[in-house]
Amino acid sequence: MVVPYKHEPFTDFTVEENRQLMQEALKKVEADLGKEYPLIIGGERITTEEKIVSVNPADRNEVIGYVSKANKELAEKAMKVADETFETYWRKSDPKFRADILFRAAAIVRRRKHEFSAHLVKEGGKPWKEADADTAEAIDFLEYYGRQMLKIKDGAEVNSRPIEYNQFNYIPLGVGLVISPWNFLFAIMAGTTVAAMVTGNTVLLKPASATPVIAYKFMEVLEEAGLPAGVINYIPGPGSEVGDYLVDHPRTRFVSFTGSREVGTRIFERAAVVQEGQKWLKRTIIEMGGKDTIVVDNESDLELAAQSIVQSAFGFSGQKCSACSRAVIHEDVYDQVKDRVVELTNELSAGDPKDNSHFMGPVIDQGAYDKIMNYIEIGKQEGELLAGGTGDDSTGWFVNPTVFGDVDPDARLMQEEIFGPVVGLTKAKDFDHAIEIANNTEYGLTGAVITNNRTHLEQARRDFHVGNLYFNRGCTAAIVGYQPFGGFNMSGTDSKAGGPDYLIQHMQGKTTSEML
Repeated sequence: MVVPYKHEPFTDFTVEENRQLMQEALKKVEADLGKEYPLIIGGERITTEEKIVSVNPADRNEVIGYVSKANKELAEKAMKVADETFETYWRKSDPKFRADILFRAAAIVRRRKHEFSAHLVKEGGKPWKEADADTAEAIDFLEYYGRQMLKIKDGAEVNSRPIEYNQFNYIPLGVGLVISPWNFLFAIMAGTTVAAMVTGNTVLLKPASATPVIAYKFMEVLEEAGLPAGVINYIPGPGSEVGDYLVDHPRTRFVSFTGSREVGTRIFERAAVVQEGQKWLKRTIIEMGGKDTIVVDNESDLELAAQSIVQSAFGFSGQKCSACSRAVIHEDVYDQVKDRVVELTNELSAGDPKDNSHFMGPVIDQGAYDKIMNYIEIGKQEGELLAGGTGDDSTGWFVNPTVFGDVDPDARLMQEEIFGPVVGLTKAKDFDHAIEIANNTEYGLTGAVITNNRTHLEQARRDFHVGNLYFNRGCTAAIVGYQPFGGFNMSGTDSKAGGPDYLIQHMQGKTTSEML
């Protein structure tokens, strides 16, 4: 019997034993740096001359690994393997067998939890707490989706008449292209991959070019857990070559993507084109980010409000699609909240996350650093710089937590996704005005409301249009199975990862009716 699902507990690093275990894991990972990693197609390790060089964003001279780079020819080879594996074997495999692979993989990751977290510190630049949460979420996806598959494997109940026997079942789609992001380099990569696999599809996994090594490490876990060759094929490579080729491919049945609005809308558009020889409409499962708002009412715990804004804005250097990048504060309490946000922000520091003495680590690469610093310059024209506004890219890519005040709700700083440690504050005349400003964006991913007014909470429940809405807490840190995650509008296709209907998006319904 499978025990009921509970989310993986987080590690308390104030406990000396846990700190020592993490330090040991970091030493183990550091001894493993600089290795070469091949592609995996049909279980075959393939080495290419061209490499993706994965570096530590906190120390650009430290190479995490050299990863073989796929091209169109190898992408085609992977497609043929995945297509054949699906048709001849995997689509007919026992759902319980597939779920068991997830449960075994979860047990392997759990035993090596600190080792994976240490890798996230190095390859992703994550502080210990953020890395531990990422690893825990990866375990959660494995455990939760395994149980969800066991729930839906026999289909759904439908009615039958005395003259017939009717059944409704879910069947897999085919070959899925999974394009995973660099920010939750373990959790989202693992979750999107196993959701596609456990539902009976075969997978072409193209991890983010900034963080491909952790995806290879996960492939090793799945192989150890009993995953047959050819079911998941590891093909890191450039989106402009490998990504476009496979999105367009007539044998691609669905695309699962997490990343920017720009790339997500492009994939959505390309996948809609019916190619020669294609006999289905491709499905897209897309999550594209947000411009997330915390609303602070005049009847609220102002310390909670300030803490929520700072934690949500600057956790993992604001590199979360759920990060608070806008705070809309009732004018009666604006100055008090603003002053406390600035105080709390000035207590934070950004530095190498290896030693766990900094709240923030680096941003992911030079492109991200340049983009964020450019937005800070824009912010100086659009609002009052209250904290931060500086960065240092001499050894790694560090941007100090930055707060702008009195920003117009229509300013670029308040409308465009920055994906960095920058938050803008603005005033609202009343609660109606605050909700109006909160909805004044093309995104709709997360939001939070801080208030002790029950009427206002119910109004927000009805009118604040986001996929994940939180009351009297920050707007980040959704937990698999507890707060299914995904957004509206330009935040994506409302594919609620870690939710009860997520797996079904990787399947199609089939009705059979037998006359008696």
